[in-house]
Amino acid sequence: MGVPVIAGLGMALPPGAAQDELWTGFFEKHFSGTTRVLAEKIFANSGVTRRQAAVNPLLEDVSEWPTERRMRRYQVEALPLGKEAVGRALTAAGLDASDIGLFVVCSCTGYATPGLDILLARDLGMAPDTQRMFVGHMGCYAALPGLGAASDFVTARQRPALLLCAELTSLHIQPAGARVDTQQIVSHALFSDAAVAAVVVPGGGGYAVREVTSVTDTSTADHMTWDVTDTGFRMGLSPKVPKVLSRFVGDLVDGLLARHGCDRSGVDGWAVHPGGPRILNVVERELALPPTALAASRETLAEHGNCSSPTVLLILDRLAGAPSPPRRVVMLAFGPGLTLYAALLERAG
Repeated sequence: MGVPVIAGLGMALPPGAAQDELWTGFFEKHFSGTTRVLAEKIFANSGVTRRQAAVNPLLEDVSEWPTERRMRRYQVEALPLGKEAVGRALTAAGLDASDIGLFVVCSCTGYATPGLDILLARDLGMAPDTQRMFVGHMGCYAALPGLGAASDFVTARQRPALLLCAELTSLHIQPAGARVDTQQIVSHALFSDAAVAAVVVPGGGGYAVREVTSVTDTSTADHMTWDVTDTGFRMGLSPKVPKVLSRFVGDLVDGLLARHGCDRSGVDGWAVHPGGPRILNVVERELALPPTALAASRETLAEHGNCSSPTVLLILDRLAGAPSPPRRVVMLAFGPGLTLYAALLERAG
């Protein structure tokens, strides 16, 4: 039986803008008083130099929009982005949409029924018997359970599966008059939009998915939240998150690697979700990684911001496209729960 292998990746990015331009052109006016002073420091130290926005605040202020209007716009913007990402991933894998047995879609920034899974299956010409799975509200780590479900399907059925992560965080800028705290400023300084797709097939060349694993500390469930309000979805991001990660990330990674007969020294590729600079610093410290180990993660944060669920796939695409791609990759992502997810990939073929 063929092991599950990521045979193709495809991305779609909406138009981008420089972080400085977003600050001076919108957010500097969005915040006021002492909040503006704090926000300027947070934006400057975010590690982000450029971000993408399907709904660009420099052109269109959605901060006062009701949630219903934002959800209608989500469908308008997410569908073409998802279609572009999936098309590129299928081309990279040399497959047609009709070959896909399972279609997994991850998104926490918009909801509608029929959803992206049904509409894209229709528009791309997937077979009527293609199974679908929608993963919602898992946030930044959703790509890894999505990848796990796709890989399990491939292992069990020996048919190709497709994963799409699509997020439009730009739809959820909060009103200037709303309760503004440090957590909200941080989310406005970091988050970005993207769609990334991955095709998983039984055997062949690419990155074999050896295992997907996780740990959740439910005692810290209030540390990361994503609340549906009358004016979009509101992010809660506690400054205590790095401390929780520091307690769990070492054991999670070491246990994963030990089950496959290796340790950290045998990993030459790290795709760590950049929830922010502090998150990357904590992972680097706790895993005793060399300074260059998280270069791809830091570069992705700088060029794309935190795109929620697609971000780890953006990093993987960067690693895979390097002149000397890594042989063994550990992917790490974190989100509500507080949950840590990890995956081990190895080059195959």
